[in-house]
Amino acid sequence: MFSPSMDSARNAGGSAGTVLIPMRFVWPYGGRSVYLCGSFTRWSELLQMSPVEGCPTVFQVIHSLAPGYHQYKFFVDGEWRHDEHQPYVSGEYGIVNTVLLATDPNFVPGLTSDMISGSNMDVDNEAFQRMVRLTDGTLSNVLLPLPRISDADVQTSRQRISAFLSMHTAYELLPESGKVVTLDVDLPVKQAFHILHEQGIPMAPLWDLCKGQFVGVLSALDFILILRELGNHGSNLTEEELETHTISAWKEGKWAAFSRSFIHAGPYDNLKDIAVKILQNGISTVPIIHSSSEDGSFPQLLHLASLSGILKCICRYFRNCSSSLPILQLPICAIPVGTWVPKIGESNCRPLAMLRPSASLTSALNLLVQAQVSSIPIVDDSDSLLDIYCRSDITALAKDRAYTHINLDEMTVHQALQLGQESYNPYELRSQRCQMCLRTDSLHKVMERLANPGVRRLVIVEAGSKRVEGIISLSDIFKFFLG
Repeated sequence: MFSPSMDSARNAGGSAGTVLIPMRFVWPYGGRSVYLCGSFTRWSELLQMSPVEGCPTVFQVIHSLAPGYHQYKFFVDGEWRHDEHQPYVSGEYGIVNTVLLATDPNFVPGLTSDMISGSNMDVDNEAFQRMVRLTDGTLSNVLLPLPRISDADVQTSRQRISAFLSMHTAYELLPESGKVVTLDVDLPVKQAFHILHEQGIPMAPLWDLCKGQFVGVLSALDFILILRELGNHGSNLTEEELETHTISAWKEGKWAAFSRSFIHAGPYDNLKDIAVKILQNGISTVPIIHSSSEDGSFPQLLHLASLSGILKCICRYFRNCSSSLPILQLPICAIPVGTWVPKIGESNCRPLAMLRPSASLTSALNLLVQAQVSSIPIVDDSDSLLDIYCRSDITALAKDRAYTHINLDEMTVHQALQLGQESYNPYELRSQRCQMCLRTDSLHKVMERLANPGVRRLVIVEAGSKRVEGIISLSDIFKFFLG
C-alpha cells in the first residue's frame, strides 16, 4: 500500500513476543467511511473505524500495539489524512502521525535517528517532550502532545471577540421571516403551558393589554416553580387551581416571590450588552422590542435573542479567519470552560450534578432550581450517559393534563422522560437534545455545534464508554470569552 522504503518504520513498531497494549485510535473530524493504516499493519491492511454512539463525527477503533514507536494515517472518504492535533512527522512519503508506547511509567521518550523512516523527515523533538499520559481504562501508557498557547494569545482572542460583539447589533440577529409566540397575562396558567407544549417552545413573552406593553416572560422554570408550590399544598394538583388562576394572578399572589423584572433589549443594542444581560440575569433569551414612538407605546416584538444566535454570528465571522483566534484550536480540556467531574482529591466549588433514572422527579426539579442549572445528565451505575433531563422537559406534563393526576415524589426521572418521548416535538429529533463531545475536541468545533438550533449544551463523555466527564453550555462559552 505504501513504498517498501518504509520498512524501518515497520520494524520500529516493537519486537515479536512482547506484551501488546490495547490502544484506541480516534478520528474526530467526520466522514462517511474512515479507516486506519499504519506500520503496525505493515501498511498493507486497512482497519475499519466505527462512529461513536451519540457522536456521529467521531470514529474510533481499538488495536493492540507492541511497546515502541509507530506511524499511522487515516483513510477518509478515499483520501489519506493525518490528525494535525497529534504528533506527526513529514517527509518524502507524506505526513504521518506518530505514537510512542512505553511500559515503564517513568520512561521519558526521546527520538533517535533509527526511529525515522526517511532521511528527509523533519521531527519536532520538542513536541515529544511536551507529552501527557492518558489512562481511560482501555488506553494505557499512551503519550500524546499537550497543546500550548500563551496567555497573551488567550487575551488577544478574548479582546477580538469582545470587540466583534461590541461592533455588531441585535438587528443582525433578526431573521428574514419567523414566528414569535406571545401570551396574554390574563391567560389561565393551565392553558399557557399547554401552548408552550403544543408549540414546542420553552418560553414566551407576556403581553399586558391594559398597560399596552410587554411585562415579562413565562418559561419552563416558572412551570417548575408553580408545580413545586402547588405540590406543597397537596400531592395532586387540582384542575380548578390551574383553570381559574391566570398568569397575572400568580405573579401578584403566590408566585410574587419568584417573579423578576422584565429584561429586554432594542434592535440597536450591541451583542456584547445582550450577552451580558443574559449571563447576569441567568436567563436563556432576551426579547428584542422596538417602538417608533418616543414614549415607547405600541411596542413591536421583533425577535427572541439567545446566546445560540450570538454564537452563530461569531462562528460565521471567524470561520474563514480562525487563525486570528489561536485559542479556537485548543482542546476544551486545556482551557477553563465548562463544568467537569472533579478528580479524586480535587476540590471543585461547582460539582457536576448527575442523577440516576430511578431518582424521583421531585429531586430532579429541586436540583434544577437549587443548582441553578438548565439540565442534568442522567447516568447509569457506571456514570455512563443515558439521557439528559432539561427544564423544558417539564412541559411534557401538559399532555393530557398529566400534572393533575401525578405525584412528583412517586414519578421517576425515567418515567418523566418516557412521557416526554411520547409527546416529543416531531420536528425535533430526540437525539438532538442529548448531544455529546469529547474532551479532546477543539473549542472551535464545540462552538460550531453549540451554534446549531436547539443545541444548548454538550455533555463531555469518554469515547466508547460514554462515561460523563463534564458538561459545557452556551453560557460557559460566553463566560469564558467575556470574563
